[in-house]
Amino acid sequence: MRLYREFTSQEAIDREYDAAAAVPRSAAIIARWTETSAEVRARLPCRLGLKYGPTRAEYLDLFPAGPGAPLHLFFHGGYWRRFSAREFSFVAEPLVREGVAVGVVNYALCPEVTIDEIVRQARAATAWAFARAHELGVDPARLTVSGHSAGGHLVAMLAATDWPADYDLPADLVKAGVAVSGLFDLRPFRWSYLQPALQLTCDQVACNSPIDQLPATSPPLLIVVGAHETAEFRRQSRDFHAARAARGLPVALLEIDGADHFTVLDAATDPASPLFGRLSRLARDPQHALEDGVVAAGS
Repeated sequence: MRLYREFTSQEAIDREYDAAAAVPRSAAIIARWTETSAEVRARLPCRLGLKYGPTRAEYLDLFPAGPGAPLHLFFHGGYWRRFSAREFSFVAEPLVREGVAVGVVNYALCPEVTIDEIVRQARAATAWAFARAHELGVDPARLTVSGHSAGGHLVAMLAATDWPADYDLPADLVKAGVAVSGLFDLRPFRWSYLQPALQLTCDQVACNSPIDQLPATSPPLLIVVGAHETAEFRRQSRDFHAARAARGLPVALLEIDGADHFTVLDAATDPASPLFGRLSRLARDPQHALEDGVVAAGS
């Protein structure tokens, strides 16, 4: 019996989607992220634990970059059931050095909450940051987002949000997004090792799979995946890119040579990396994201 696409067993699905197991040095990379993040918080001015919602988990850590700076929100990965914003402070420093304020967003985790609630929290954090932009000292007209792995999924869901209908906010609230190693079809996870933590229902899969939630209009989206990631991670990015392009939504796909599921995030935060150059230009000048070739419809 097929469980998902050509997969007939949980073991086969897990081989593709257990990202940590696919990268033997992943634990060392995560430890380095955690250590570097603590150093960044000690080194850079920051406003930690800004509450965007009523629950303990709903906060973001803001790394300012001067009055009126553009604001970039980052959503961490961990398959919706691991990590916090504090392990990912390291993403802020390169962008702050480029004059971009960074908010690293925390959210509640499964199984304490559902993926429905995590998506709601991501949207609430984004709406909160936009509404309080002047208080935060950032430019509300230059709000961009990015995320890694599960955070890439959240970025795609933000791109599908009907801000006027659901939040009474401008339709173009988010000016552009970057989804790094994202998950855009949640169907396989009901049959994976993750299901005891995620506890996904069929309705939750349908409502929270970005490939099934393509909007009529959307901000430009850059989809990034490592060339050394598993076949399924690469396929998910390619399929999501193709689906958006077929709908006429502004999108680009970038595969990073030599990068796996973890080192691809290092490339996104390395000032010497072409990927970081694209991210920095997009964050600093999202109004011209299409013009400078960072993102182009169907490219």
